[in-house]
Formats: sequence, structure tokens, C-alpha cells
Amino acid sequence: MGSPVLRSRSLDSSLPLIERLYRARNASPVERDLSLKRLLSPEELPDIDRAADRLARAVVDDEGIVIVGDFDADGATSVALAVTVLEAFGASRVRYLVPDRFRFGYGLSPAIAELALATNPAVLVTVDNGVSSVEGVTRVQDAGVDVLVTDHHLPGDELPPAYAIVNPVLDGARFGSRALAGVGVIYYTLLKTRQLLRTRGWFDADRGRPEPNLAEVLDLVALGTVADVVPLDFNNRVLVAQGLKRIRAGRCRPGITALLELAKRDPSQVQASDLGYAVGPRLNAAGRLDDMSIGIQCLLATDAREARETAERLDLLNRERRALQQSMVAAAEQHADAVTADPAVVGVCVYQADWHQGIVGLVAGRLKDRLHRPVVAFAPAGDESRNGAVTLKGSARSIEGLHIRDLLDGIAARHPGLIHKFGGHAMAAGLEISERHLKSFAHAFDQAARTHVGDESLVQTVLTDGPLPAAERSLDAAQAIRAAGPWGQGFPEPLFQGRFEVLSERIVGEHHLKLVLRDGQQVLDAIAFNTRPTSAPVVEVAYRLSENAYRGAVTLQLIVEHLEALPTVA
Repeated sequence: MGSPVLRSRSLDSSLPLIERLYRARNASPVERDLSLKRLLSPEELPDIDRAADRLARAVVDDEGIVIVGDFDADGATSVALAVTVLEAFGASRVRYLVPDRFRFGYGLSPAIAELALATNPAVLVTVDNGVSSVEGVTRVQDAGVDVLVTDHHLPGDELPPAYAIVNPVLDGARFGSRALAGVGVIYYTLLKTRQLLRTRGWFDADRGRPEPNLAEVLDLVALGTVADVVPLDFNNRVLVAQGLKRIRAGRCRPGITALLELAKRDPSQVQASDLGYAVGPRLNAAGRLDDMSIGIQCLLATDAREARETAERLDLLNRERRALQQSMVAAAEQHADAVTADPAVVGVCVYQADWHQGIVGLVAGRLKDRLHRPVVAFAPAGDESRNGAVTLKGSARSIEGLHIRDLLDGIAARHPGLIHKFGGHAMAAGLEISERHLKSFAHAFDQAARTHVGDESLVQTVLTDGPLPAAERSLDAAQAIRAAGPWGQGFPEPLFQGRFEVLSERIVGEHHLKLVLRDGQQVLDAIAFNTRPTSAPVVEVAYRLSENAYRGAVTLQLIVEHLEALPTVA
């Protein structure tokens, strides 16, 4: 598909480094203040007053509350947060349910509704799901149970008949951030609930009901927000920064600490990337291969021993997930190479009968990155079938400029009955089809993608912050950039580009390329992960500044994200 093209942002070289990096991301210098006082008020979230009032009454009257979550890291952190905070408010009858993705699928389905009703609740709260669960919400509401939907996903054509729907992306919503993760939405809902309980005189330390400090659960908010890869707009950066601050200070729940330690990350030095690449995948492994209740148990653990035991189970599942993913990606790449032998193909579909449905999202993501094409990966849905046909569950991943959920919506409208159901975001979606319709869907998906994607969008671009002067390629600059985070989706970590002479290169750790580079008089250590030797005298690289701690010494190291061999010194 060709090598990525490096393109740099427009930066004002007259400004100090951090200021120009912020401005290049359309952020003002005042946004470096990530204190809690900068957090948006919950007041303009839809239905926030109604939802908080109902939860407050449930707490005061000691009614049964059941939390229905999702089987990913955002869902797990949302459940753990809701249970922790409601119990801290004084609720004594809080339970939770997380659908088994292999038996029930996503959201408050009618089957999950029946399981929830069996717990005899007065209130059901969905976290990180519910806005598209029309049938399930209807069943629970008809049974006389009030449903409070807290979600951040895009709604379908019909909203569920819930008692309240708190969702920042609903039409007409005026809340200042549409980028909240599910854990952020339930956090805001509980902030408002606490406010109502306070004004009603509920909290009384002398009666054993002290008012809880909700800043203490921001470790969960940070984890769920980063792991769900939502854009880190300013409000989300405040939430993540405050959560990271508490983790580094040791004011963190034992489960997150145990997961960090198993991933060989130092909690006192944790960055947003550690949550995204080390903790999040271990939590997600439970939902992909087993039961997300294991992950929730880890997050709810109150002592280090219990947390370590459940974290080790998650770590084992994650190792199984990695092995399974590796074999599936290898097979998927062969399928994709056959499909893309036709250079006109834009939308790519892959399927194999023995693939695991919990892994297809990761496969689609890997292929999307490799091909720079929208991809759907399918796997059998197990025992489920429709009219005798095998049902396939698919996971779609998109490229910049193509809204994948809207694309599926258009296909469903033009080809009634082709897609059983679908839902998701701009960049990721899930769907179900019949196996007998796979060929027809693959054709429709490619045709729709061709209509919406121009040739320029199919050229993979690596956006950088341009060349960095040698004087700013320093350990001090690396530390300043780290302190200016959190960086992540929508607020990318600074990436610089330049041409360097290669003084030496060698393979370390079996797959990684260790380099010594020179630019003029400056000699720099660098590492490119999962990269083969170049045997080139000069390379063009896109790199990040990083701190390398080794035997008590901290030195500058370039993390190479893109490496292109050049034949001669420019």
C-alpha cells in the first residue's frame, strides 16, 4: 500500500516548545491548568437532574439498584465506579450484571433485562450502554422498574423509553464535551447525585454517613477514558490528569496497582499510555475471552492479596489473547492480501470459520493500520443462528474521514435485511449478519466505502510536529513534554521528524532495532520496536523524545515510530 507520507503541523518557531506544541493542537497555554476547578459542570448534561434525583431517592429509601455494564474496560471501570460510589453514599442493595458477550451480546438486551429483574430492583442503571437498547429498556420499564441510561454512544433512530437518558451526544445536548467515555458519564451523574444528597441533608458523619470525596475514584475514570480511546479534549484531560496524579501518589485502588505491576510499570511514574497499552488490554482480555466480572472483581478488590490474585488471572487471559490474536492476524493478512490484489478495493472484509469473536476487533484494527483501508473482520457467533443460517459477528474499524457507523447505516437502508443489527462510533462499530450474506455484504461495504473515500484519504499520513532543533533534543525537553500531558487520542504526543546518519544498528529483544544516530555534532540513542535493520547510511525518522532509565541513570532516547532508509547523505 506504499510507505506513509510524513506531514508536519504548522508551528510557530518563535514560541517556547510546549507552547507551540499546544497551539499546534488548537489548545491554548491556559489549558495546561488541569486542576479539578477547570472541570465542566454537570448541569447541561441531558436528564442529569432527573437521573440524579431518582438515584438520590433510591439511596435514601434503601431501594434495590442494579448496574448493567459493558464487557470492555470502559464498561468495567464504569461498573466499579458506580458500585463503589453508591455504596459510599450509603446504598446497601447495589448489584451489577455484565452481559456475557458470547451468550447475550452487547447492552441491555431482553435476556439481560430478565436477569436484572430477577434481582428485584427498584432502579436499573446502564453504564456505557443502553441508548440503543429499546427492547430491553421497554421490558424493564413495563415491569415497574425505573431505568436510568448513562451512555456515550450514538443513538439509533429510536430512543429507549427510559426514566432518564444521560448522554452528551444526544441531539440538542449542550454539554461542553461530546467526548466523555461511559465512565465519565456515570461519574458526572454521581457528582450530581452527591450534590442533591448534600442539599437534602443526607450526609452526616456523626450518623456514619460522611460525604465521600469523589476525587478518590478518578483513577477509575482515567483508566476507562484512556482505554476507550475517546478524544482527550480539555475536559477529558482534566479527568485523566487528576486520575494519574492519584495513582502516582499511591492513592489508587489495589487492582489498578496490581495490573500496573504485572505489566512492569512503576505506578509512581505512570503515564496515560501505560493505562492504554498495559492496564486496558489486561482488563479487556476478560471480556474478550471469558467474563468481564473477573475484571470488575479486580477493580473492586479492597486488599492487595485479592487484587493480585484477580490481576494474575487477567494477565494470564491477556497472554492467551495475544497468542490467539497473533495467529488470527496472520491468517487475516493472507485473506486481505488476496482481496487487495485488486487495487480498486477500498472496503475490506475478512472472515474465517474458526476465528474467535472476542478478537475480531483487534484483527480489524491491525489490518486497518496495515492497509489504511476501512476493515470489517467477522467470526461465527457461536450457537446463534437465524432461520437456520449461521450468524456472524463483525467488528469494523475505519480511517480518518470515514464515519463507519454512518456507512453501515447507509448500507442497512439500501439493502434491507442484509445487516441484522449494528452500532458504534465514527471510527469503530459492531454488527451482525448471516453467513450466507457475507459475500453480498462485502460487496456492499466496498462499494459504499468507494463512494465516501477519496484517493487522497487512502494515502497514509504520519502527522508530525516537524524538525526539532538539536538544542531542544534533550532530556529536559523530554521531561517537559511528559509533564505537559496527558497525551492521547485527539491530543497526540509530540512526534518530530528528521534525517540522521546511522552510526550503528543492532537487534535487541529479538524484534527491536537499537540505533545510534548522528545529526551534526549530536549523537543520539534510538530504538524502533518490531523493526528490521536498515543497512542504510542515512534514515529519515519520525520520533518521540523519551527518558531511558538504566542502572540508576536516566538518559535521552528517541522512540522511532517511522523509519525510512535513504540511500545517501542528503
